Amino acid sequence: MLTNQTQKSNEEEVDLGSLFVIIGRGFSKFFNFIGSIFKGIFHVVILFLIFIKENILKIGIATVIGLIVGVFLEVKSPKTYGSELLIEPNFKSSLQLYNNVNYYNDLVKQKDTLKLQETFNLTKSEAASLKKFAIEPVKNEKDIINAYDELILSVDTLTIKSYEFDKFKTAFTNYDYKIHKVSVIAEKSDVFDKLDDVIISSVVKNQYFNRLKELTNENLNRTDSVYKENLSQIDSLRKVYMQVMLDEAKKVTSGTNINMSGEKETTKELELFETNRKINNDLKNIAFEKSNKYEVINVISNFQPVGYEIKGITKNYAFQLGGLGAVLMILYLMMLKLNIYLNNYKK
Repeated sequence: MLTNQTQKSNEEEVDLGSLFVIIGRGFSKFFNFIGSIFKGIFHVVILFLIFIKENILKIGIATVIGLIVGVFLEVKSPKTYGSELLIEPNFKSSLQLYNNVNYYNDLVKQKDTLKLQETFNLTKSEAASLKKFAIEPVKNEKDIINAYDELILSVDTLTIKSYEFDKFKTAFTNYDYKIHKVSVIAEKSDVFDKLDDVIISSVVKNQYFNRLKELTNENLNRTDSVYKENLSQIDSLRKVYMQVMLDEAKKVTSGTNINMSGEKETTKELELFETNRKINNDLKNIAFEKSNKYEVINVISNFQPVGYEIKGITKNYAFQLGGLGAVLMILYLMMLKLNIYLNNYKK
């Protein structure tokens, strides 16, 4: 019996030892694998540096040629100017705005100077100076959070539980942001202040958006009037309660008289104060909505009368073509090496 127990114990120790050996080998292989990845990356970096060292002269010549061509083009090309228009579209008119701006950019790409003249009431030289129209949202995480809060308040609890914030954020498009930036590039610096009215009116004149604006403002005005009337009625009730409390106080002729209704009247007065506070807060929100929804498009910042000159190293032809020349030479030399390797591989 003792011999069997000893043999069983030895077998368990052997099994545990084998398990630890297997685990140790697994960790060793894993760390060796990670180490081989870093060694491979280091080897590739070293090979690339050796390649650059061997061909530094050729790459340098290609870079210098690109710089020379870039400087020539930079000197010959006219200066360009830019300006931005910041706007806040209402009534989901942002999609129409994006379509219109993209249409103007298509006219620029097609070099349809005549149509640009007619659209913006420009001279021929001013229309020809326009080089690009672009529009993009001013992205703000707060816009997504506020939109999700509005959704929560507008639907029932069961519905919102099945629609998580991450899904809502994924479905949130560029059109859903509140503020958008229209950018224009031109070769004339004084053409921009003639563009913003046309861009805005192209959306504002839309009958659908105008009708939505009118209905929204009518509803806001109606609600504002109702709340103000309610506020006036509450003030009247407060005066009545105050008069009742004064009359009750006058009836007290001695310390033995107890006013049982005093506590109840005080509670009602406090309720009126709270209702008054809520209505005033609602009126404040309505005033903000009226100012915000008064126009189809709210203009936050117009185009500057004189645009800024577009500069910077990344916009410079010399920098761009110099870098392009170096990259093309590196690719060409690598293709030569690959071709030699493939020819030797066949042999």
